Amino acid sequence: MRIAMIGSGYVGLVSGACFAKFGIDVTCVDKDEDKIKRLQKGEIPIYEPGLDDLVAAGFASGSLKFTTNLSASVATADAVFIAVGTPSRRGDGHADLSYVYAASAEIAEALQGYTVVVTKSTVPVGTGSEVEKIVRDTRSDADFDVVSNPEFLREGSAIEDFMRPDRVVIGTESSSAMDVMRALYRPLFLNETPILFTERRTAELIKYATNAFLATKITFINEMADICDKVGANVQDVAKGIGLDGRIGPKFLHAGPGYGGSCFPKDTLALVRTAQDVGVPTQIVESVVRANIARKAAMAQRVVDACGGSVSGWTIAVLGVAFKPNTDDMREAPSLNIIPALQEAGATIRAYDPEAMEEAKPLIPNVEWANGAYEAMVNADALVILTEWDEFRMLDFKEMKSRLKKPIMVDLRNVYDPVEMMRENFEYYSIGRPAVTGSDAPVKLALAGATV
Repeated sequence: MRIAMIGSGYVGLVSGACFAKFGIDVTCVDKDEDKIKRLQKGEIPIYEPGLDDLVAAGFASGSLKFTTNLSASVATADAVFIAVGTPSRRGDGHADLSYVYAASAEIAEALQGYTVVVTKSTVPVGTGSEVEKIVRDTRSDADFDVVSNPEFLREGSAIEDFMRPDRVVIGTESSSAMDVMRALYRPLFLNETPILFTERRTAELIKYATNAFLATKITFINEMADICDKVGANVQDVAKGIGLDGRIGPKFLHAGPGYGGSCFPKDTLALVRTAQDVGVPTQIVESVVRANIARKAAMAQRVVDACGGSVSGWTIAVLGVAFKPNTDDMREAPSLNIIPALQEAGATIRAYDPEAMEEAKPLIPNVEWANGAYEAMVNADALVILTEWDEFRMLDFKEMKSRLKKPIMVDLRNVYDPVEMMRENFEYYSIGRPAVTGSDAPVKLALAGATV
């Protein structure tokens, strides 16, 4: 089988490389000539673990190609995937579908024989119908079906998510389109992956509903963490206690500085706007959007409070600026709110991230960028962990204290154990966990097996 992947960004490149791994003939198309030239030379424009090897293998075997020629790629394809960006539209928060619609018109001009046009991009309910109308209006003689096939890829583990997904959702009522999609996903059928065939509009809504629900879980546990801070409870134990309930589950119950990335912020907002357009109140999702924005703003003040109420004249070492580990994605990252707020409060920021610094530099000006975690700490008055990269999980405490002016750590990802940090004589602050200080410190240290 042959497919054309229109858009060679995160979703298109990962999906195309994975389909090529299945043995399908894949051509990734993009208007950016420089990006295509880089891909042809084996240069990957995004960071995703394992993607460079997967792309190289597909390109070497001939099953994965890159081009700017949309017409030739579509003309020979059994299925054409639209995997272009759908960012939030400036001013109103609706998904910007201009790239989807432009791609649809170009695809229509190039269709030859029966072809399945697949929306892989995250799009509001009803977009598939508009894509179908655009293709039909452009080429009334075209033989095609439009299918919704939303992606559920997590940045940092996207290849695993594609190869071993929880489910595949396919929105179509055409038997011909079903046959094509079954053939494309045949390797997953063999692995007994659940394949859900449903109506196209239902498939479109499943994507938004999924992301809104996961964003709600994150926001919920963040609010529980705030309660834990006030009453002296431990949010990690709360998360474990409720996550063991099979009706809830343990995933996405990690307290932190708020969600970011390319999906949750724009998709929750787009769902709210869609609901408003059809006159349906979505009070839960609207509250999630507001709460997440407020949380990011509040995190800088949490750092200031941990530093005694003022950071004016201080140097703050920041570890991690990407919105999550194993990606260089800076879209809606909490660091974009927290670092400028600390700068405005008078702090100098020296930061390090294993992958995202080049992406971050134009977005966060006046930051001193370090070449490593320990370099970021040199003569810093305090240390803040914003992203839980693995290399930040086993830092050498002696090395840290030799470089920091003051052994202050504000851990916004709960990477370290408060008891261990007390034992190492750090002034340690985390999210939703009681500090090991004051008269109860000897008891907690003794319970942890430490020498008092």
